[in-house]
Amino acid sequence: MGSDVKQLSLTKTTSQSLLSLLFNLGGILAGSIVAVSFGLFSREPWMFALYPGILSMRGVIGGLFSGRLSTALHLGTIRANIFGEKSKYFRLLQSSIVVLAFVSSILLGLVALFFGIVFLELNFFDVMAIFSVLIATMGLSLLAISPITMIVAFSSFNKGLDPDIIVYPIISTVADILVTLCYVLVLSLSFLGTMGSFVVLIICVVFSYVTLTTFRNSKNEAEFTRTIKEALRTMVIVAFIVNITGSVLSRISEVVGHRPEIYTVYPALIDTMGDVGAIIGSTATTKLALGALDSSFRSIKDHRNQIAGAWLASLVMCVIYALISSLSQVSGNLFATLRFVGLLLATNAFSAVFMITISFSVAILTFHEGLDPDNFVIPIESSLADTITTISLLIMLSLIG
Repeated sequence: MGSDVKQLSLTKTTSQSLLSLLFNLGGILAGSIVAVSFGLFSREPWMFALYPGILSMRGVIGGLFSGRLSTALHLGTIRANIFGEKSKYFRLLQSSIVVLAFVSSILLGLVALFFGIVFLELNFFDVMAIFSVLIATMGLSLLAISPITMIVAFSSFNKGLDPDIIVYPIISTVADILVTLCYVLVLSLSFLGTMGSFVVLIICVVFSYVTLTTFRNSKNEAEFTRTIKEALRTMVIVAFIVNITGSVLSRISEVVGHRPEIYTVYPALIDTMGDVGAIIGSTATTKLALGALDSSFRSIKDHRNQIAGAWLASLVMCVIYALISSLSQVSGNLFATLRFVGLLLATNAFSAVFMITISFSVAILTFHEGLDPDNFVIPIESSLADTITTISLLIMLSLIG
């Protein structure tokens, strides 16, 4: 029996939000991988700049898939049975995810190429490396993450939890870890000489073939076409946004140097702020679909439990991140730990105001325009969360240190 999103109290919303956000502790693992791989990322200027973009684009795909699954489970258009026969709607949704994952790697590469030519003076080999790394990373991550998304969505719904609150926060963390591992693996293969480059090429060719076959089989279906068209609007915006994020992250690395505690919490922090927006936006889109929320900005007061619950849970998580990272990286220095707690809480507060406003506004505006809000809300807010949180972190680092 699924949960009833209309009846969730502040206590239940906060507790379920905290349950899902606890999985963001896995973001510490993703950050640790980045910190350990700092030397690899530093070999070429574009390697660090691509990383936030890959996380964000993977967030767009995962957000769209999670949002559509959650709403469909509430509406009954998809049955929560991982082994049962799936509807045509579900099969077309899967097909669109495959195509969008491939297109996102090409789009991100084109925008990165534009920024790279202007700022990084890329040569031909850099360009080829960027596209092959992006395509291979997206292909490997898609293979790993999509099945996990389905399992979490169906399991949470069957246990009476709200998939709008549970699914994306969990999947975004799992995705960050797996995408980071895939990115490090592909980069490592690229530096292994001819054999490693050949393996990356094979991955790219296989992913390209699967995408082309999937597109041919689904291109005449109206639902598939609608999803692709609406998602592409979002992805074009995101492709430019994430390059700003990469530039800001590069700036942070210049400001703080190689401080492991910063890089360790970074994926978990941007995950958490994106999850706040995802919980608020995804629950709003389901309420809109069920007719439980008026399609006006004034109805934000009727969504206050979801907003307050998600934000409170995120503040708790920021304290936990700071304590874990500081105690492991700053040798237990109390003053440094307290200052780091303050840094993350300030970053959270600065970011949350924007994320709450953006998520709810996108849900209302897209619903008004007759679009499917689930194709826009999480993809847009998650990519903006990366940028807004990164900028907020830079500002707070400059003010607090």
